[in-house]
Amino acid sequence: MSTFTIFLALIVIVAFLLVVVIMVQNPKGGGLSSSFGGSGQQVGGVKKTGDFLDKSTWTLATLLLVLILLSNVTIMDDSSYGESRVFDEDALPENTATPPAQMPGQQPESDNGQ
Repeated sequence: MSTFTIFLALIVIVAFLLVVVIMVQNPKGGGLSSSFGGSGQQVGGVKKTGDFLDKSTWTLATLLLVLILLSNVTIMDDSSYGESRVFDEDALPENTATPPAQMPGQQPESDNGQ
């Protein structure tokens, strides 16, 4: 398993978690914290859920960006993802042209001096 495959799996997991965290939030400030009641200030209670979701969104977004950049570096360093051999002049086979096969019923051409 290459390092790019590991980074790709981590990117998918972090992206899924980021989607879940964003979907839990409410854009008008309600979100998960309002569904538990507690409209007043609570220390260490449900009111701090918004702060946790906000920090986790930024953390996951930053982690996703870093993983994407690191996976790009591993693609460039991995020898299996190098330049294509199609464009490599040394990899092309030499032109070994063979004479075309004769069609059935044709006479072989011969040089008999006529």
